[in-house]
Amino acid sequence: MLEIKNLTFAYRGTKDVISDLSLEFKEGGVYGLLGKNGTGKSTLLYLIMGLLKPRMGEVMMDGKNTFERHPDTLSQMFIVPEEYEMPNTTLDKYVEALRPFYPNFDEQVLNDCLEVFEMPTNMNLKDLSMGQKKKVYISLALSIRSKVLLMDEPTNGLDIPAKSQFRKALARGMNDEQIIIISTHQVRDVEMIIDHVTMINDNQVLMNEALDPETPVNLEELFLKKIGAL
Repeated sequence: MLEIKNLTFAYRGTKDVISDLSLEFKEGGVYGLLGKNGTGKSTLLYLIMGLLKPRMGEVMMDGKNTFERHPDTLSQMFIVPEEYEMPNTTLDKYVEALRPFYPNFDEQVLNDCLEVFEMPTNMNLKDLSMGQKKKVYISLALSIRSKVLLMDEPTNGLDIPAKSQFRKALARGMNDEQIIIISTHQVRDVEMIIDHVTMINDNQVLMNEALDPETPVNLEELFLKKIGAL
C-alpha cells in the first residue's frame, strides 16, 4: 500500500502547492490522477518518489518513508516523467546498467512492449525522436516490474496509433501487485484502462474511488462536475 499522510509542500518563495493532503493507493489498481493546472499533480509524483522533501507529512510505501530513499524501497519504485533525455548508448547497454538496481526486471516484458510499439530491440537511444523515446521509456518502466509505477502525461508526444499501442502495452505489461498512477490532462487517452480515479483541486481530494467496470463514465464530464464547472 502507498500512503500519503498530511502532506504539505511549497517551492521556495511560493505558497503551498500541496497542503495537508492525505491519500491511499492500493495494489492492483491503475489510478488516473486528475486535476487542473497548478494543483500539484506532478509535484505529488515527485514527492511520492522521494525526489522532493515535504515541509510536513510523509509518504509511506509498505511502511517505509520514501523520502529516506532506502535502496530496497527505490528498487520497487519508478517514474516516467513528462520530459526526459536518453543517454547516448544502445538499448542493450542501458538495460545492462539498469538491471542490477531492479530485481524484478523482466526482459520478456520489455520485448513484448517494444513489439507492441513496433520498435526494434537494437537501437541507439540518442537517435530516437521524442515519441520513440517515450515508447522505449514506457517499455522499460513496465519491464522493471516495480510495485509503484508513476507516469506523468505518458501520452504527450505520442501520435494517435501510438496512444492505442500505449494502452495495449500497459495492459500487457502490468500485474495485479502493482500500483500504477497516471497523471494526465489527456483523459480520453487513458479512461479505458484506469480502474480508479483520484481527483484533487485546491488541496482537496474530490474523489479517490474505484470505477464500476459495468458502468462507463465520462471522466472529463465527471471532473467538471466535481470542480463545479458544469
